[in-house]
Amino acid sequence: MLRIPSISADPAYAKDVRAAASWVGKRLENAGIEHVQTLETGGHPVVYGDWLHAEGQPTVLIYGHFDVQPAEPLELWDSDPFDPVIKDGKVFARAATDMKGNLLLPIVACEALLNTDGTLPVNIKFLFEGEEEIGSRSFSGFLEKHKELLACDLVISADSGVGTEENPTVGTGVRGVFSMQINVKTADMDMHSGFGGGIAPNAIHELVRILDSMRDEDGRILVDGFYDQVHTLSDDEKAQVAQFDAFPEGIRESVGFKEFFGEPEFTPMERGVARPTLEVNGIWGGYQGAGGKTVIPCEAHAKLTARLVPDQDPKRIQELMEAHIKAHTFRSVDVTIEDEHGTPPYRVPGDYPALKVLENVMEEMTGHPVKRQWAGGSVPVTSLFKDMLGAETLSLGGSQDDERPHAPNEFYRLSSFTHIQKAYCLFLQELSKS
Repeated sequence: MLRIPSISADPAYAKDVRAAASWVGKRLENAGIEHVQTLETGGHPVVYGDWLHAEGQPTVLIYGHFDVQPAEPLELWDSDPFDPVIKDGKVFARAATDMKGNLLLPIVACEALLNTDGTLPVNIKFLFEGEEEIGSRSFSGFLEKHKELLACDLVISADSGVGTEENPTVGTGVRGVFSMQINVKTADMDMHSGFGGGIAPNAIHELVRILDSMRDEDGRILVDGFYDQVHTLSDDEKAQVAQFDAFPEGIRESVGFKEFFGEPEFTPMERGVARPTLEVNGIWGGYQGAGGKTVIPCEAHAKLTARLVPDQDPKRIQELMEAHIKAHTFRSVDVTIEDEHGTPPYRVPGDYPALKVLENVMEEMTGHPVKRQWAGGSVPVTSLFKDMLGAETLSLGGSQDDERPHAPNEFYRLSSFTHIQKAYCLFLQELSKS
């Protein structure tokens, strides 16, 4: 599966995304899962399968995705990102940890239970999509259309991790996300800088000025109203976050940035999981080739994302961002916005019974107390499952923080295949008794 370059962001790989869907469907069938089918969404497809013979037991929907991030920059990989290499108990490839390794785990766990017991302790539905890495753009419409098919009592997201065997964790929340692209156009064509310099606006300068107006030097977001809906952390929430205060230092060392950046009134961990962000993810325009080219660019573009926290609404953030960009476009230039989409943040209720079942299983397996943890990233479907299916989402996967998701030399520990398969089997068995 790791050899399939199922890059959802690039239309050139659409056939590969569909090939990954086919691979997943066949693997589900081989595991003994029934009613396996590939369903269309208007974008990339989803794969569905179920096993529904546990009378009187709850129905668990297991979610994941088979699409992947682009592998660039390719020159920073030690090996071909789509030709997996195993060394030191790890498999190196694009999507090894995010999330093709995790996708396989619940399938194989159910296969093991069926082969051993001839049955599953609860009813199971599998739902794997091909657009998670581009914000699950077609997923809302798909869920709306297939509510009856996907009805369940609980969702498990395999797109996650549960810490290490020495320090187990359970995820109880993710940030939301809003993304957009800004396009600036100042003329019909690039100009010779000797002719246009001093008389014509430069698209890159205009774009950079707009972007710079969005944050101050400490990273505070300057978009009017951006913080109005932000949930204030309680003392208990601050204490929960503080359990992981050492985590940012590990990230800093592994990535190699020199000092922390962000709102100084919050700790690095609070900024990383419990505060909203606004980041420029990509910016381009003008000449990009070797040497120099003396032009004044007529176009410039930038991609932005904002991570959102309770109780921020992506639609409100979209309105605020559009208003800010309009207010900071001072000259007679054309500014357009496209590719806007977002999903709200999600939190698991602290007293949710199935959460306690999962915590007990992880403590039994590891012999260590489990900590509840918020994630700084986003899993767009969690809020959709809550809104459309009325189901809470728990996270169960083998990913660990240092496995370089979305980066060159991404890897996955082979030990997770044993550890997390066991966790799935025990959790489903204990869930049937609760």
